[in-house]
Amino acid sequence: MVFTDLAHEVTRRVEAVGDGLNEALFEPVIRLGVTGLARSGKTVFITSLVASLLDRGRMSQLKAAADGRIVAAYLQPQPDVTVPRFDYENHYAALTGQAPHWPESTRAVSELRLSFKVQPTGLLSGFQSPRTVHVDIVDYPGEWLLDLALLDLSYAEWSEQVLSLIADRAEAADYLAQVSKIDAALVLEEPKAQALAAGFTTYLNAARDAGYYDFTPGRFLLPGDLAGSPVLTFAPLPLVEKAPRRALWREMERRFEAYKAKVVKPFFRDHFARIDRQVVLMDALGAINRGPQAVEEMRRAMADILASFRPGRNAFLSRLLMGKRVERILFAATKADHLHHRQHGRLTAIMGALTRDAQDRAKFAGAKIDAMSIAALRATVEETMRHDGRDLDCVRGTLLDGGKQAAFYPGELPEDPSKLLSAARKGDSAWLDGDYEIMSFAPAKLSLKPGFGPPHIRLDQAAQFLLGDRL
Repeated sequence: MVFTDLAHEVTRRVEAVGDGLNEALFEPVIRLGVTGLARSGKTVFITSLVASLLDRGRMSQLKAAADGRIVAAYLQPQPDVTVPRFDYENHYAALTGQAPHWPESTRAVSELRLSFKVQPTGLLSGFQSPRTVHVDIVDYPGEWLLDLALLDLSYAEWSEQVLSLIADRAEAADYLAQVSKIDAALVLEEPKAQALAAGFTTYLNAARDAGYYDFTPGRFLLPGDLAGSPVLTFAPLPLVEKAPRRALWREMERRFEAYKAKVVKPFFRDHFARIDRQVVLMDALGAINRGPQAVEEMRRAMADILASFRPGRNAFLSRLLMGKRVERILFAATKADHLHHRQHGRLTAIMGALTRDAQDRAKFAGAKIDAMSIAALRATVEETMRHDGRDLDCVRGTLLDGGKQAAFYPGELPEDPSKLLSAARKGDSAWLDGDYEIMSFAPAKLSLKPGFGPPHIRLDQAAQFLLGDRL
């Protein structure tokens, strides 16, 4: 195993050198990772970003577009022929068709290459022909990213952590009852192993629905073609000292190690370790709606996610000696269109506070970090309504449940984010001085002008931060 890992590392370094030479001498490539936990809007973000870069009429904050230096943008075949292509055309049709609807969410790694012809700047730019810049967008579930922490844990350590964490959670009661009836020192019986894995998976799904973010293994929630395989048929169990070789506990340990070797490490090596720009999408409004516990869970999850990155500058020598580093990271609170624009600054401040610890570590390593509130596809319009003698800043849209038009006031976010975070850290069961509610809106029917992508909120600012310096 040591020699195999060493060979993979040598191969990765050689590939890094080749990529660096190609980018330095020929056509630069930016690998942009897009991740976030379930329902954060990854698919919509990528679809709207690509559409807006192809038709740049709404991208005024992307300097290369505003200055007219992007001569052309076009999709072309991706370089990784073994990775599924991001289904841009069907997702775009879902969002912009006669009966618009939200597309299917991310369930596996996918990729898309968007290439630009960009006019150089400088004194001699008039004598230079446009250069080509490639952007490889890599879409992957945030749940898989949390699995990288497993690489440093043994099965016994992981089991102890999980069982301690879920001991008082109502969602875990059925699984813990299952475990209490199991003698893990006895010889493996495959139906029992399958029942335990199924019970633990049921808990993970319930925990995610309840607003928890500390669910590993992530592939249990998004198994793909590994569903039913032994590598996904294990679960946490109390330690059995000196368990016999054929014992259930020993087999669970073996499968846990196989999961790390066959699932987690290849994901890190083949996809994650090659990313140099990253956007992490967060449904902060959804967490606020669920209460203080969900906000604290999200804060911890974001810290865990950033701990998986290798932030820093991607100078050629550092890439040669140490491999790629993530040099720009954007934390983006999605669904800003669910709030009136007067509250967007408050949402951005909350976003910054939620990711403060993660941002400080990344900045120390030399990476550029930013936080903002965005809506990749605007589904609402704003209006002000009079209610009980005061004006309320509302948003109006088509409700996802029922299809009716409705104006909605979600509540007033605090100006000081610490009011939310302190309640979350203390473990309060509910907000003491506010009531926040978020509705689910369907995408609005669009009528797009030629050359204009879908309506959005600050998607052009996000693109400028992530890609602007290379365009």
